[in-house]
Amino acid sequence: MNIKEFMAQDHNDCDQLFADAENAVSKEDWPTATQAFNDFVQAMERHLGMEENELFPAFEEATGMTMGPTEMMRSEHDQMRVLFVEMRDAMERQHSDNYLDISETLLILMQQHNMKEEQILYTMMDQHLSEDSDRFHQLFQDMGDR
Repeated sequence: MNIKEFMAQDHNDCDQLFADAENAVSKEDWPTATQAFNDFVQAMERHLGMEENELFPAFEEATGMTMGPTEMMRSEHDQMRVLFVEMRDAMERQHSDNYLDISETLLILMQQHNMKEEQILYTMMDQHLSEDSDRFHQLFQDMGDR
């Protein structure tokens, strides 16, 4: 499995956890919503960490591009994390309308972000990091054992 395939599948897995949390908030099932949201944030942090700590540095080293697409992706990760905090606050206060408003903003950001990664960045990574494919495959397996 290449970088694009694995990371795109992980996007889908995170999206499902996001939807689970949103559905539970819509029903104001706060115990389920809290667990689903925690699962979503944990999965997202694992995904973002894989990118920030493994994939992005390897790509930057292989290409010499440090201020290009990876810098933009890191900036968007930071924006997502701000929204995670705001969503957690809304959940703790059990304000479903506020949570859903913020989650709509996050959904748009994630959709645009994932599209850029899946259509451009991951393809570039597969091209430039093929010599590291065994190492990344092992990291993906370890990540999948979550």
